[in-house]
Amino acid sequence: MTVSTDGQAPRTSDPRRARALPTGLGDRVFLGLTGAMAYFVLALLGAAAFSMFWGGRLAFQTFGLGFIYRSDWDAVNHQFGALVPIYGTVVSSGIAILIAVPVSFGIAVFLSEVAPRWLRGPVGAAIELLAAIPSIIYGMWGLFVFVPFMAGRVEPWLNRRLGSAPWIGEVFSGPPIGIGMLTAGIILGIMIIPFISSVMRDVFLAVPPQLKESAVALGATRWEVMQRVSLPYTRTAVIGAIFLGLGRALGETMAVTFVLGNAHDFSKSLLMPGNSIAAAIANEFTEADSPIYLSSLIALGFVLFAVTFIVLAAAKILLLRVDRREASH
Repeated sequence: MTVSTDGQAPRTSDPRRARALPTGLGDRVFLGLTGAMAYFVLALLGAAAFSMFWGGRLAFQTFGLGFIYRSDWDAVNHQFGALVPIYGTVVSSGIAILIAVPVSFGIAVFLSEVAPRWLRGPVGAAIELLAAIPSIIYGMWGLFVFVPFMAGRVEPWLNRRLGSAPWIGEVFSGPPIGIGMLTAGIILGIMIIPFISSVMRDVFLAVPPQLKESAVALGATRWEVMQRVSLPYTRTAVIGAIFLGLGRALGETMAVTFVLGNAHDFSKSLLMPGNSIAAAIANEFTEADSPIYLSSLIALGFVLFAVTFIVLAAAKILLLRVDRREASH
């Protein structure tokens, strides 16, 4: 270090100072590249939404907002409405979440808290391999194996036990054909279990052992440790995992197409065939023989995009609220 004789601050001759500028330049370049990639993805998202809206503009111009709440789908008379596919998408995805969340939570708790170390690896890998199975395989298995089981065992039992019950009787009454909303929801639930359970397991394993050991030292049981330590610590990630699975269920196509029935009929019964947005597009896109028919199918794609965006945006808002609440405490 050299000392200045004019009363100014001493200047340093450290060679590391000479390398500060290239390092700063590299950081700025890296920041610019990553920012450009992020904005590029955002632009792609906007372009995809705009292209679907532009492709479906004829349907929106013809039917207006009525396209959203109309239930008729008549390709011969060119009358189209998205209510039945929207209803089928939401109901089947809701059934999937109701099934997948408790099962995924149980798997995650078992693998992170109960199972011995030698068992965690094989079981965890087997569950994650379920996510690698193509959706068309789930659909074929559902059609040839699960549908006969539902038609022969489950749906007749639901008809006998719940078909005449007040309030919920019409939800579980109908012909036991095996194809319908309930079957599609169960198949979807099986498909999204690997996604939710894998994230839950990883975040439960990431809880600091000191927190768990402190709770055990105070006399907490294993369930109390999970309820009062692990879950509060990982609440944000658990909610994110659930909505990740929900987003996967909303956009599923082939598996639902095989077992949903593809009927444009509105029914409260979960045993009746129905339709979903993705299944309607996959089934009828090649059959669109008029501009308004094709535009209505593209408009369905835009509606599915909007529904998924709203769900994921609500998830993000919920996570921000949870983070803000935790920070205030």
